[in-house]
Amino acid sequence: MEPTDIVIVGAGAGAKLVWTSVQDRSVVVVEKGLVGGNCPYLACVPSKAMLRSASVWGLAADDQFRGLFTGRSEPAVAYRQAVARRERIVHGRNDSATAAALEKTGARLLRGTGRVVRPGVVEVDGTQVAYRDLVLNTGSVPATPEVPGLDAVPTWTTEQAMSAGEQPRSVAVIGGGPAGCELAYLFAVLGSRVTIVQRNPRLIPREEPEASAAMAERLGAVGVRVRLGDQATSAQRTEAGARLTLGSGDHVEVERVLLAAGRRPHTDRLGLEALGVQVGPGEAVEIDEHCRVVGTEDVWAVGDVTGVAPFTHTAHYQGRVVAANLTGRPVRADYRAVPRAVYTTPVLAAIGHTEASARAAGIEPAVASAAVGDTVRSDTEGSADGWLKLVADPRRGTLVGATAMGGYAEEWISEVSLAVRAEVPVAAHADVVHPFPTYGEILEGALWRLAAQLAS
Repeated sequence: MEPTDIVIVGAGAGAKLVWTSVQDRSVVVVEKGLVGGNCPYLACVPSKAMLRSASVWGLAADDQFRGLFTGRSEPAVAYRQAVARRERIVHGRNDSATAAALEKTGARLLRGTGRVVRPGVVEVDGTQVAYRDLVLNTGSVPATPEVPGLDAVPTWTTEQAMSAGEQPRSVAVIGGGPAGCELAYLFAVLGSRVTIVQRNPRLIPREEPEASAAMAERLGAVGVRVRLGDQATSAQRTEAGARLTLGSGDHVEVERVLLAAGRRPHTDRLGLEALGVQVGPGEAVEIDEHCRVVGTEDVWAVGDVTGVAPFTHTAHYQGRVVAANLTGRPVRADYRAVPRAVYTTPVLAAIGHTEASARAAGIEPAVASAAVGDTVRSDTEGSADGWLKLVADPRRGTLVGATAMGGYAEEWISEVSLAVRAEVPVAAHADVVHPFPTYGEILEGALWRLAAQLAS
């Protein structure tokens, strides 16, 4: 059996950065599902497409812009139009063009499930393929809450919600993380009655408390009923859909239950034990700073299966790191400034430390804030909601984190990512001049105030 240079198990986002960067090597990509992974077909892209449609439709109800519209479609009509646009963008979940592009690079695509049977050999539905290097990119799967009766009621995972065409009249979202907040917002804006049930006392609890409070306020503003510090204890099927009993004793009756209680790395039946790698159910594959699987020499992992900052852009980054190492250029991954975002309107974006996590890391932070409404761009755009919070390490004089809501923060937050990653002195960063009028100008006042704090 002649070994293939690189076998990639899983054709998700991170894998593409490998197979397009090692074209002087023989590559086999193993994928049972969609080439490209969930993001372009079932997750990030369809959800953001739907959220964009909801945002545009909402403008016709805004007093600032109402007069520019000849009429506003009914919510059900808007939902159908949003779904039709979504389906065009995701090509109806047909991955043939992506698969063809993969094979055009010289890589070979094997449709099926890959499993390591012994060191140096992967079996794909009965066919054995030898490898010199193995890259794991199997992603993650939805975590199902352990709620008695939940399996008997109509439920959606987030992927199912973003591939279905129907619009439930009422939805209960279990989980108040980024995906739960985005989908609760989406369905509510487009006319569904939505309840979000979050076990934690805060939404998006890993972010700043101000961000959690702002998210709860924003969801409430579009009609979402937010139940914090509560959880479903049982579920019963009803004629209309489902009835959830909550720990508080309350009940929620809906047509559909949307499961957004997190995801777990997909390592089931991968055969990693054949490599001496022990991974328990739902556990991540441990990797080193080069993205090499710990305890191996020729096995690498990228994306959600690693449990490191589970975002598509993290998978892209790790794919580049692995590709560099495979081609003889030693590169180490650095996750200090990986951005996080929740694409409600306004968008929440964050990088690095929060004030609390900085203190937990032994940093007594210096903090500066600013309001989106302080920028002239907020007047021209007609959107002044939002704020910025910068977190710095006074000992080093550099930023270690930032959180922002509104003002297209998801676009300019990368400036802060660069400052954190490159350890740019706050005094130097404060000298950056932004075009006028832009939302990015919000950084200037906060940085000048922070620089003054650090200099005193």
